[in-house]
Amino acid sequence: MAELAGFPRAARAVGNAMAGNPIPIIIPCHRVVYSDGRLGHYGNDDSWKRRLLAHEKRHAAPTQVGEGRDD
Repeated sequence: MAELAGFPRAARAVGNAMAGNPIPIIIPCHRVVYSDGRLGHYGNDDSWKRRLLAHEKRHAAPTQVGEGRDD
């Protein structure tokens, strides 16, 4: 996200912004992961991040995930 915003070295700022997200289901901050693939934290219960990502993986249409994107 930092790179898309034009600040490729601002990953920590992105993490801080996502941590302060007041509407996390509407603005999908659970999709932000570390560059090495680790999930990182999500609110007070990290298991919710795994649950949300698993739910999206099961229910996403094939054209929504992974076609020419790095997310």
